[in-house]
Amino acid sequence: MYIVAIDIAKFHHDAIVVDDDTGAIVVEPFRFGNNDEGFKTLMQNIRPYLKGKHLIGFESTGHYGHNLMMFLLDHKLTVGIVNPLSTKAEREKKIRKTKTDRIDCYVIYKVLSSRDYARMSRKKLKLQEAKTLTRAYNNLMEDIRLYKNRLQKCVDIAFPELNGLVTPYTKRYNAILKEFGSAKVVAKTHLGTIKKVLSIKGRGNHTKVDPHELKTLAQRSIGQNIDANNLEIEYLLGMIEFLEEKKKIYTKKIEEYARQLNSPIFSIPGIGYTTGLSILSEIGDIALFSSATKVVAFAGVDPSVYQSGEYQGNGLAISKRGSRYLRKALYQCILTVCNNSSTFKNYYNLKKSQGKTHLCAQGHCVRKLIRVIYKLLTQNIKFDETALV
Repeated sequence: MYIVAIDIAKFHHDAIVVDDDTGAIVVEPFRFGNNDEGFKTLMQNIRPYLKGKHLIGFESTGHYGHNLMMFLLDHKLTVGIVNPLSTKAEREKKIRKTKTDRIDCYVIYKVLSSRDYARMSRKKLKLQEAKTLTRAYNNLMEDIRLYKNRLQKCVDIAFPELNGLVTPYTKRYNAILKEFGSAKVVAKTHLGTIKKVLSIKGRGNHTKVDPHELKTLAQRSIGQNIDANNLEIEYLLGMIEFLEEKKKIYTKKIEEYARQLNSPIFSIPGIGYTTGLSILSEIGDIALFSSATKVVAFAGVDPSVYQSGEYQGNGLAISKRGSRYLRKALYQCILTVCNNSSTFKNYYNLKKSQGKTHLCAQGHCVRKLIRVIYKLLTQNIKFDETALV
């Protein structure tokens, strides 16, 4: 078998071809650009060695190798991804600390030759794309939350009583703040103008607001009309509305990815497209985990261990290692799963009856959910309430 080992960089890559049966270098290290012309150069140099059994591999180094991977998969070639920790360990075996393009390529070859790599496919690549998508969505939601917190700080200065009259962030709520900015302005505004601002039609606008009540509330308000505060309210409302529109686009795209992957994880009651795709993409290739326990550890929801001498710590918090995005998605959906699944509801009640706190019982349910997900993904079966996990 011929192995093509590639050292990835931002603007160019270096490659070497080795006959794995003999260990002989058949194509000396050569450089090619991270562009269309460079990819053609790569194919010209390695084409004679792709007729039989072959493997093309490189390190998982962020996004720099993504386009090359797509190019190779489009040509239906066998592609493997190496963990950078594996190449680091291989490199540290040498006594002298040297680093050249030739050595880096050969180190990657040695790791590939030891079969310490993950084979890539279109489906796995789709999972990577889904991870990028769900993480971006998660970050978007965090931004919306931060902007809303900042907005509430401004509202507390301009019109603190407003939250008790109008549901925050509804269309009428936003319209009042956008048009008037503060209670002082509302108090001086003609009632007809207030009625016009409140006469908004459309979805998500069921909250009725009486114009007289709003004006009376504004006249009694302790809020202050500060130009700088009003400008920030206008800016924050604009950002929130912009991000909410982007949220709709992300949600639609997430649903598309979820439908394409058609994973059995979505058969679990209470798991929707967003949390399901986030869990699925963060786990990645389930074949890389030999047991559900390892997925539990990867999610960082395994109990921490502390032992010193004769002392053994009990009741410690979860370890919080691994993917925080996976951990967050699991905890976001677990109560909904418990409410929609008798299996999980009974398990939660069992833990509560054993004297566990709500959070502790929730943690047990999260670990059970991981065990269920592991079984569904490894056996490619749908969720069944009667199944024993």
